[in-house]
Amino acid sequence: MNIVKIRDVKLGEGCPKICVPITGRTKKEIRLRLEELLAAGADLAEWRADWYEEVLHRERLLEMLDFLRQGLGEIPLLVTFRTREEGGEQEISRKEYESFLRQVLSSGNADLIDVELFRGEELLIGICREAHRAGVKVVASSHDFEGTPEKEEIIRRLCRMQECGADLLKLAAMPQNAGDVLTLLSATWEMKEKYAEQPLITMSMGGTGLVSRLAGEVFGSALTFGSAGVASAPGQIGVEDLKMILSLLHENEASA
Repeated sequence: MNIVKIRDVKLGEGCPKICVPITGRTKKEIRLRLEELLAAGADLAEWRADWYEEVLHRERLLEMLDFLRQGLGEIPLLVTFRTREEGGEQEISRKEYESFLRQVLSSGNADLIDVELFRGEELLIGICREAHRAGVKVVASSHDFEGTPEKEEIIRRLCRMQECGADLLKLAAMPQNAGDVLTLLSATWEMKEKYAEQPLITMSMGGTGLVSRLAGEVFGSALTFGSAGVASAPGQIGVEDLKMILSLLHENEASA
């Protein structure tokens, strides 16, 4: 499997890295989330741009990207507009979504950009090409808040992301029971062992799925999301607790 290096962070080897989302509807709220992230010591930051009230205003978007890049220093920045259909905060048209992605790429401030698989494979392929020319990595993503797909469908989606040229392959699903968590973990393991050339990011959401956020190194997920103040998705836990548990599992995995 390829190792994806973003600044000083390597995804695809060793202990899963911790990414903390930055939410907030105003610059004041975003500044507070940024301060919490820096204090927590996250490996990466994800700006959830769909929370920001002025995200579709080009000048405000570029100003916020500048602000975040300067504030984060050498911490890698993932920029995400999570659409309403996949659990996001705002409605956005296809044209606006494409424009947002290209504005982020042209800003020079993002290290990674999230592109939803179901916005269309043609778009994903095109953004992967543009991003790579700009030196930006692409996280292809798929989110199911109503349930968990069958194992074969999870693997199919992750394979399609890889075939489209994404650097990181992300899938999150909502479990209805513990069996759904096992389905996601089994799919992650099979994908890693048989098909994956790029690092995986998978998680089962909510309290039932918490184990999937902790056991990534065992099953094949290279990144997990934690909170430093406000959680952006069901089941996220604090960075301090995450670090302790991930380190414990890493030490035991290494000695196995």
